[in-house]
Amino acid sequence: MLPRQQTVLDTARQLGRVTVEGLAAQFGVTPQTIRKDLNDLCERKLLIRVHGGAILSSGIENVGYDARRMIARDEKEAIGIAAAGLVPDNASLFVNIGTTTEAVARALLQHHGLMVITNNLNVASLMRGYSQIEVIVAGGVVRHADGGIVGEAAVDFIRQFKVDHAVIGVSAIDKDGALLDYDYREVRVAQAIMSNARNVILVADATKFERSAPVRIGHLSQVDVFVTDRCTTEAVRDVCAASEVRLIETSPGLETDFASA
Repeated sequence: MLPRQQTVLDTARQLGRVTVEGLAAQFGVTPQTIRKDLNDLCERKLLIRVHGGAILSSGIENVGYDARRMIARDEKEAIGIAAAGLVPDNASLFVNIGTTTEAVARALLQHHGLMVITNNLNVASLMRGYSQIEVIVAGGVVRHADGGIVGEAAVDFIRQFKVDHAVIGVSAIDKDGALLDYDYREVRVAQAIMSNARNVILVADATKFERSAPVRIGHLSQVDVFVTDRCTTEAVRDVCAASEVRLIETSPGLETDFASA
């Protein structure tokens, strides 16, 4: 491996994602040179190509939480705004663990009369200063990596409620519509959230189509609305159509030819 490629890989491990433009400027080389580096790293299964750059290859472990915040940050903000627009004032809702669900929470801060039940300490901290929003935090084991509350106590707590909306995030979406994550304890909470909401809103950016994870949450057919920046997988689009899932794309016209990005 070339020293430059090792640095690229180290940067991806730190940030979760690298871009062709940023790396070309960092190393003072052409975008074509960086594309070759990324392709080499992808051939070794170390990175996965996405539009404009690459992300860490998925395995049985997730990317660090701070790094995930940097992945598709602008896309997540747009998804958050679109998803928040589906939630009216004076509604009750669940918000689960994830950087995209945090983006939804930020976009909900100007709503009034909300009751938000969450197992995400980051969401609770974000919303606690807004008197027009009642925040209820699930009990359970706090995961040090990301402030998520998991375990059977959290599942039992969630089951006490029946809310208007659930905003859920996932780590990966398979081509057959399977919704996937890394921690079986988190999955149990997510399943309880989906079962106890009248309207389930899935929020996930397009990089989730390029990843995999070992634990199944459920299936795309179990959600009512799927908000993404762009659906790059035709099979997933077909699942939405067949299951009458409303698909909302915030940036549908973006180029999807990753190989030339």
